[in-house]
Amino acid sequence: MAAVFLYGTLLDPVVFARFAGRAPLRRALPARLAGYRRVALRGTPYPTLLAGAGEVAGLLLPRLGAAALVRLAAYEGPEYALRPVRVATARGPRRARAWVARGWRADPARPWAAIRMLPRANVSGDLCAAGVQAAPGRRAAMAGE
Repeated sequence: MAAVFLYGTLLDPVVFARFAGRAPLRRALPARLAGYRRVALRGTPYPTLLAGAGEVAGLLLPRLGAAALVRLAAYEGPEYALRPVRVATARGPRRARAWVARGWRADPARPWAAIRMLPRANVSGDLCAAGVQAAPGRRAAMAGE
């Protein structure tokens, strides 16, 4: 089992369930990663983390099984590797890993706004606490972006 910090497309419960092969984010804890920003991966619509001033809101999965990790690694692709991070939660700081691309792949000029087309009912309490908020027109967006 591994603790994993999610900050991008896997915050969408439908995407997570499809690729992880398990119920969407049941045991996730709202978490924040200080000292990073969420930016676009060059040439893609996907995010990555870039070290620097800032804070990234997301979810911590305290115990993700090996089979789900393998499936999610396949989804993330060869551009990403699991890197150790330390996130803040309501239960205190936690060690985790996050999928991060090599620094040269990050586009610092393109902040990645986590805008997802989600039905309002799919935005769970945990996602709202992590900063994902449903807005009129069935859009959900990361708070502060």
